[in-house]
Amino acid sequence: MYEPIRACRTETLRLRNLDYHVRVWDGSDPGAAERPPLVLVHGWMDVGASYQFVVDAFSSAFAEGRRIIAPDWRGFGLSMPQARCDHYQMADYLGDLERLLDHYAPGRPVDLVGHSMGGNVSMTYAGVRPSRIRRLVNLEGFGMPDVPAAKAPDRYAQWLDELAQYERGEKELKSYDSAEGVAQRLMKTNPRLAPAKAAWLARQWARPGADGRWRILGDAAHKIVRPHIYRADETLALYERIAAPTLAVEASDDSLGLWFKGQYTLADYHERLLRVPDCRTALVEDAGHMLHHDQPQAVAALIEGFMAPGPG
Repeated sequence: MYEPIRACRTETLRLRNLDYHVRVWDGSDPGAAERPPLVLVHGWMDVGASYQFVVDAFSSAFAEGRRIIAPDWRGFGLSMPQARCDHYQMADYLGDLERLLDHYAPGRPVDLVGHSMGGNVSMTYAGVRPSRIRRLVNLEGFGMPDVPAAKAPDRYAQWLDELAQYERGEKELKSYDSAEGVAQRLMKTNPRLAPAKAAWLARQWARPGADGRWRILGDAAHKIVRPHIYRADETLALYERIAAPTLAVEASDDSLGLWFKGQYTLADYHERLLRVPDCRTALVEDAGHMLHHDQPQAVAALIEGFMAPGPG
């Protein structure tokens, strides 16, 4: 099994009436606490531990020179609501992120990295609170295809229907007979994932229940469609407000092409990125959507190189 190189400590913070689970790697450098913390936020159906491989790949000078923070988003990992929740909204992640930054970096900017859904949240937050972000790295947070306003009634109806399905127990996540079964599931989804890493991730990504079955640490309510349609014009307005230098990182496998079959393409995404005032792109070769698992050294090098310039 994979053995982490850099041990973290864990904290539970009370944020917005929810107990938030956070991993923290405290830099040993005397000036680490004074530098902007590096905040790593994960994607859909993932956990903060997903960044361990990248943290381990940072140089000693970089890793020890600042505090690194990786929360479990609400409804994922160990940040589970005490009361049953039947849906989640994007705006809640923004509220949670703001309170997280208020706790760890009150009154000062941070360096922010987000993967997939976390990348979308990070880009949105950087547009809403431009002064809070010093540098921004978006790992495959592409956004979604634009949805015409005429589709809104159908989306609301779909949401209501899926709420009823959830209440009937029709949205439950699959369970597994062992941690090894979870690891096999991870490797099936991502064939590049090495068995040792899969075995370690499985024990961060899932837990055994009273019946002995292993269940993913993700609320099944995340499977319910969000009621609000995705509007590209809103996204562009947010992108235009981003003040931080931004690095948009893609994997060579072209996840957009696999997901949307031409409905929304990398060319479309790149066109949107033109609205970010200071944005550059980078490509990670031999990697899929979970590029921080596939090529952690390459991802770590990109983050470290991009964060190095500037004050702090």
